[in-house]
Amino acid sequence: MVDHEKVEKAVRMLLEGIGEDPDREGLKETPSRIARMYEEICGGMGQTAEKHLQKTFTAENNEMVIEKDITFYSMCEHHMLPFFGKVHIAYIPNGKVAGLSKLARTVEVYARRLQLQEQMTAQVADDLMKYLQPKGVMVMAAGEHTCMTMRGVKKPGSKTVSVVTRGIFAEDTHLQNMFFNMVRE
Repeated sequence: MVDHEKVEKAVRMLLEGIGEDPDREGLKETPSRIARMYEEICGGMGQTAEKHLQKTFTAENNEMVIEKDITFYSMCEHHMLPFFGKVHIAYIPNGKVAGLSKLARTVEVYARRLQLQEQMTAQVADDLMKYLQPKGVMVMAAGEHTCMTMRGVKKPGSKTVSVVTRGIFAEDTHLQNMFFNMVRE
């Protein structure tokens, strides 16, 4: 839960620190707007994917399930600037599957907090392993980081790709290649 009073006070101090007047017309409501924004974009704090992944369905088919192109928006914990992109998830069920929206909700739990992309990718994979107990999981995230594109080295369009494998995906390059080929389609 975001402490609106603290965020508003901090934003006022930041505005003053960069030489702005927080009481001028265009900025008067900015501290309140930013507090509400952080409540939304950091809404994954204190949440887990358990509630999303506890509802499963029995499945006789234990072949690969892929949900790709799950859009995410997150905030870099180093610069507090946005990064965004797509997550692709594959898992081999072990008798049970989750609803497809639950995979996207799992991504949201971890994207909606101050985050590192590499950490988010691992957190999604680890929770899928923990709560679905599949034979294996593979998660790939591709993101554009504004801390690198609009400041610092200023390389717009560059993407960071992180991949995590668990279970049989960690051992089977054929499954990994199958995943990569399906994500490219």
